[in-house]
Amino acid sequence: MSEENINEKDEEKTQGEQAEQAAQNEEAAAGDGPSTGSETADGADASEKELSPEEKIAALEKEIADLKTQALYKAAENDNWRKRMMQQKDEAVAYANASLLGDLLDSLDNFDRTLDAAKDAKDAKSIADGIKMINKSLVKMLEDKYGLVSYGKEGDEFNPDEHEAIGRQEDEKAKKETLAQVYLKGYKLKDKVIRHAKVMVKVPKN
Repeated sequence: MSEENINEKDEEKTQGEQAEQAAQNEEAAAGDGPSTGSETADGADASEKELSPEEKIAALEKEIADLKTQALYKAAENDNWRKRMMQQKDEAVAYANASLLGDLLDSLDNFDRTLDAAKDAKDAKSIADGIKMINKSLVKMLEDKYGLVSYGKEGDEFNPDEHEAIGRQEDEKAKKETLAQVYLKGYKLKDKVIRHAKVMVKVPKN
């Protein structure tokens, strides 16, 4: 084969490769071109879904109305709860002593029976004994069930937190202030003084 024929074939091959490359470049350019009809339709749908200003205002007004309704419901619920608590508190105060009064009824019944028996009694001692039994039963009930305790005996050391001094008398033998006489016993409810004992106090003589 002559050198001229070889050169012609090489030139034809180069031209073919150039034509193929040009075709590929055109296809690539077509792919990067303007958007298709489908993309245009999607954009139109998005614009249709966007709310108008009037619709946005209406939605906000509805949300505000719903919040107001919820707030009114909560306020009414809180008011009802407060009223129930006040009613329960009033009932607790009104009937706080119901249990104690119920326990005292037995003692009242016993006093009634003692008074009825006293009408025909010829022995005062039997009446006194009946009253002593009622007193003992009442004191025991108050101590055991309610923690009520009496205090104040002659010879006890004077305590201004528990005793109310009606008067004072000097005593040469006294080394400290003590109770010379108890006019009225004191009472404690558990550890709290609910009535001070009224006493005469014996004090050392100066």
